[in-house]
Amino acid sequence: MPTSPLSTAQAARADVASQLDAMRRDAGLTGHDLAVRCGWHKSKASRIARTRTAPSDEDIRAWCHACGADERAADLIATSRTAESMYLHWRQIHRDGMRRVHEKTVPLYERTSHFRVYASNVMPGMIQTAGYATGVLRSITTFQGTPDDVTDAVQARLNRSRVLREGNHRFGLLLEEAVLYYQVCGEAELAGQLRYLQEVMARPNVSLGIIPFGARRVVWPLEAFYAFDDAQVAVETLTAEVNITAPGEIRTYLKAFRELARSAVYGVEARDRIVRALATL
Repeated sequence: MPTSPLSTAQAARADVASQLDAMRRDAGLTGHDLAVRCGWHKSKASRIARTRTAPSDEDIRAWCHACGADERAADLIATSRTAESMYLHWRQIHRDGMRRVHEKTVPLYERTSHFRVYASNVMPGMIQTAGYATGVLRSITTFQGTPDDVTDAVQARLNRSRVLREGNHRFGLLLEEAVLYYQVCGEAELAGQLRYLQEVMARPNVSLGIIPFGARRVVWPLEAFYAFDDAQVAVETLTAEVNITAPGEIRTYLKAFRELARSAVYGVEARDRIVRALATL
């Protein structure tokens, strides 16, 4: 079973802390000795070693210098930056609104040949209608208390979604059946989204699977995730986006996608479930 994306990010941070602490021990220094050499408060070295404080680039340089291992600083800084970039708080990402986030990810979408998306909460962004996207992004803005640029962000999301119609891209989309019913927008907008979903599933470059409420499953419902070829997986949690680039972790998520796909229905059966959801509106 896949590990939590939070544990993946934490493990990456812990690896940096472990390497730093091992370096201290190899140098024959106590945490207090290291703090004195670095000019820090006596507890700072301990907080870094126990992953309670993420080290800055300068902290790592000072630590390595204090241990007589300056040559290791560059590699550890690179590793630390990778660990920190894996875990991006939504409030940090959206501090200037959401339009720029969509625009920034356009190159990633354009260079991806094969998208594999698992959605357990809302429709995948690349197949959202304007009305549905407005409801989703309005809720995010209200919940996070971040700048309101919903109108511009919706347009940016629609512009990014051109990859569905343009270029040589394939899409494997898996939706939990509950996603068809979640009213994250008005009923009219949800109905429009479900009708559009019927259009999307007819496209030759799209495989749409719906995991029924009562499906027998090996993998239980997970956080929504987007796999971009075999190069990156973005996992969406309540507070953050976790970006995974480690090959082993990517393989685990792709394995989870394959197992979830086995629980899904396709074609006429999937369309029937969309029609059933429409009938409730």
